[in-house]
Amino acid sequence: MKRAVIFGATDFAEVAKVYLDADSPYTVCAFTVNERFIGDRTTLLGLPVVPFEHLVESHPPDEYEMFVAVGFSKVNRTRTRLVAEATSAGYHLLTYVSSRASHVGHFTIGANSFVFENNVIQPFVSIGDNTIVWSGNVIGHHSAIGNNCFVASQVVISGRCRIGDGSLVGVGATVGHGVTVAPESVIGAGALILRDTKPRGIYRVKGAEPARATSDQLLK
Repeated sequence: MKRAVIFGATDFAEVAKVYLDADSPYTVCAFTVNERFIGDRTTLLGLPVVPFEHLVESHPPDEYEMFVAVGFSKVNRTRTRLVAEATSAGYHLLTYVSSRASHVGHFTIGANSFVFENNVIQPFVSIGDNTIVWSGNVIGHHSAIGNNCFVASQVVISGRCRIGDGSLVGVGATVGHGVTVAPESVIGAGALILRDTKPRGIYRVKGAEPARATSDQLLK
């Protein structure tokens, strides 16, 4: 069994520990965050929270691998920065693909990437480094998701799409066949993208507004 440390102490970090312990060759042994963020928090889920500045002393990189469990804060840039810090400190960044993701093995995936359950990954897909693919998505054949991306749940990425580095794709979005999502795009929840996007563009749909009627009036 391999030993791992999770960089982060948020909900994602807690969730990642459960998945890694239950469904990977890794045992999570500690959490780490930058010292200025620790405060009086010394444990999480029964494990120590170690200042990253002192981690190499207690959990050296030749004995522990690492996963940076940070979400899409600052459009993925926070996670990207921490990955660079962990790599500079000598840590190997692990990759996780759920055993309940559906694929036939013909895809590639980079370091510090995390694929949750119920993802359908068709052949000839590539997923870059430091990319999070939450649960329940469809990634079509010959598509490529770049580095430092975040794909939320219930997303459909059709065949031969390109998702540029640093992009965020929100819950329930759909990307049409052959579309290129430019680097650092933000695709909002429920958006339908049928044309190539512009770099750093934000594409969103208006949320549902409440009707004038109230639900108790439906009883009449």
